[in-house]
Amino acid sequence: MVFLLPDFRPGWRFVSLACCLRVAEGVTVSFGLPHGRMVAEVATSPQGAVAENSSFVLAANRTYRKDPLNGFNRYTGGWNITNVEYWASVGFTAAPLFVIAAAWFVFFGLTLFFICCCYCCCSHRRQGYPYSRVAYALSLIFLIFFTVAAIVGCVVLYKGQGKFHSSTTSTLKYVVGQADLTVSNLRNFSTYLAAAKSIGVDQIFLPADDQAKIDTIQMKLNATANELGSQTAKNSDDIQQLLDSVRLDLIIVAAVMLFLVFLGFVFSIFGLQVFVYVLVIIGWLLVTGTFILCGVFLLLNNVVSDACVAMNEWVEHPTAKTALDHILPCVDVATANESLYQSRRVTYQMVNLVNQVVMNISNKNFPPALAPLYFNQSGPLMPALCNPFASDLSTRQCQAGEVDFNNATQVWRGYMCQVSSSGTCTTVGRVTPSIYSQMTAAVNVSYGLYQYGPFLVNLEDCTFVRDTFSTIGDTECPGLRKYSKWVYIGLVMVSAAVMFSLIFWVIYARERRHRKYSKLPLQY
Repeated sequence: MVFLLPDFRPGWRFVSLACCLRVAEGVTVSFGLPHGRMVAEVATSPQGAVAENSSFVLAANRTYRKDPLNGFNRYTGGWNITNVEYWASVGFTAAPLFVIAAAWFVFFGLTLFFICCCYCCCSHRRQGYPYSRVAYALSLIFLIFFTVAAIVGCVVLYKGQGKFHSSTTSTLKYVVGQADLTVSNLRNFSTYLAAAKSIGVDQIFLPADDQAKIDTIQMKLNATANELGSQTAKNSDDIQQLLDSVRLDLIIVAAVMLFLVFLGFVFSIFGLQVFVYVLVIIGWLLVTGTFILCGVFLLLNNVVSDACVAMNEWVEHPTAKTALDHILPCVDVATANESLYQSRRVTYQMVNLVNQVVMNISNKNFPPALAPLYFNQSGPLMPALCNPFASDLSTRQCQAGEVDFNNATQVWRGYMCQVSSSGTCTTVGRVTPSIYSQMTAAVNVSYGLYQYGPFLVNLEDCTFVRDTFSTIGDTECPGLRKYSKWVYIGLVMVSAAVMFSLIFWVIYARERRHRKYSKLPLQY
């Protein structure tokens, strides 16, 4: 069954494949192309060889099939669901089953017509019927054999559809879970940005230009999260309904064919000739339909396998230009970079804001005349908060004597004094409870923004998508391939067994009639 992954920007939508993204217009955080992803495109051999700075043909070996749209020459475009020649080549793999369905429909239909004409023309007179015990016994044996084979095929089909439904549902839940995780992270990150804009320590706030930039990026993040969340919920419901419909259809096919085989066998054994021929006509149409369904599931099995191979190869070559560039960009570079930049800048500014209060107010011994800077602070000096970023926003190592996000609030609690009704310290300490609570809030927001840095980096360099595809390829694809093949095998078994059962219904009915009339005297 085909699966869908969302593009993380406004206008995204699900597209069918075995887990792929569709890109639409919009500018927000999304899976997209890393900076410098566009590379020179060169011809790629069917074997899928790729050089540095070249395009890469996904699943080249697996998709090296005959293309009926190109004079039955080999298709060399690799996995590419936007290419009609890919669909033609993969559809051609199911052509034998479609041909069998057409041939069965035509030739068995003509056979039924011929039998009907002979029966009508010869119904008013009996002739001597050649009767053979061997033919009678063999027709009965084959009838029993193909009836059993049809029952086994129905069981395989029923079991296969159950496993296939479970596997496809599991894959869908994983994909939706990844989308929901992204929505949650984007919303949490946006919430921390909003909190950073409003937090101040001792009446010191972020600069106005930084607050304006937070407003801009927050609008983009919220738009992306809202769009992704609503579309994920809607499309996951639609896909689940489709999967449930496919499951129900396959169960109906298995049940109807099983019931048909059972009735046909019973009617044949008891010589209910009229009912047998009615079932033969019904079975003739049903077998035609199941052969077509076999072809569809063979095509589906090949597409799923192609997609799984393509995802595994893309994981190994995420920076090469591939067909997934048109369907699955890793990230919208501008917005991801802006979000990551603002995350680091706001964290840096918030830590600086706290340290300004620590170094310039709490650790200073002001005279009483300089209130409100003076609140009778005294005692050992407070340690500064370690800033994880330098002024150029590069990674910075903590220095001796600094506290980090994990222990800052606990350490600073030891420097908090008790205050009087006027707000001045009455005990030894460097911060009042009010300033301490503001500093704690600033530390929590800074730490929250800092924690979402790796998430934004993973979006930017495709790590998030690569990990998702690796998980799908390792844990979901084997089940998808295996159980789609089970359904295909079950359908083939049912189709072939019922087809031969129909034939032997007619043969056995004929031999039974011959056996009956061979015991009667001839009439002239």
